[in-house]
Amino acid sequence: MRMARVIGSVVADERHPALDRRRILVVDDGDGDAALQLAVDAVGAGPGCRVLVADSGAAGSEVTGLEFPPVRSVVVGIVDGPEGAP
Repeated sequence: MRMARVIGSVVADERHPALDRRRILVVDDGDGDAALQLAVDAVGAGPGCRVLVADSGAAGSEVTGLEFPPVRSVVVGIVDGPEGAP
């Protein structure tokens, strides 16, 4: 699990049926070296939120209900407090 900041969301005309009614967020871990990543939102996070991101097939499976999910990165928590404020 890692911390990141939500910097936006993805808009798509077509998506995997398991992702219906799920928001796909663009997250930045603030490392500076890493590329931006996409993560499925499981907690209602929005732009500017500091979040916890789980990178595992188990997290993706829990959110989508599929044994072999089409996602690995899932926002599983919002960090509260001074570090989590936008």
